[in-house]
Amino acid sequence: MAFGCGNPTAISALLPGQVVLDLGSGGGIDCFLAAKMVGETGRVYGVDMTSEMIALARRNQQKVGATNVEFRLGEIEHLPIDTGTVDVIISNCVINLSPDKDQVFREAFRVLKPGGRLQVSDIVWTRPAPEGVKEDIEQWAGCIAGALLETDYKAKIVAAGFTGVTSVATDYPGGTGVASAAVTATKPLA
Repeated sequence: MAFGCGNPTAISALLPGQVVLDLGSGGGIDCFLAAKMVGETGRVYGVDMTSEMIALARRNQQKVGATNVEFRLGEIEHLPIDTGTVDVIISNCVINLSPDKDQVFREAFRVLKPGGRLQVSDIVWTRPAPEGVKEDIEQWAGCIAGALLETDYKAKIVAAGFTGVTSVATDYPGGTGVASAAVTATKPLA
């Protein structure tokens, strides 16, 4: 039901009544965790690009009885979410898979309310990727080839309009330069 590189809900300080969006929601586990945190007065949307994952998430939703969660079919580059309606965006190791990360961050900025937060876990490089990795399809499937340098990842978020961008990267064992990063950013109030 879940794959990822972190638990964005554990670091996002979700509050009762908030509206949360999970980019690349998969089987729904992070949505269900977020739903408990925002309570009955809150709402959680999960967006995934495959109908199979949406169907799985909806079956899981029935099993856990989450009534404040809605799953929508769509791409994270073109979110099926209204402008300025979300308090917090979470994502667990999905943005690195997008071929157009700039568009992902622009869409995230669009759907967030002023003062809203982007709070994601993702794979980044802490040093330049070795030659050949970016062209290796197996490395793409393994979430490595599409990852950006941590500094480039943060720069794309800033370019989308966010402020207060922070990242805490934890290198994976083996000294490969691949890391899991907890990234936070805020949409300005004005």
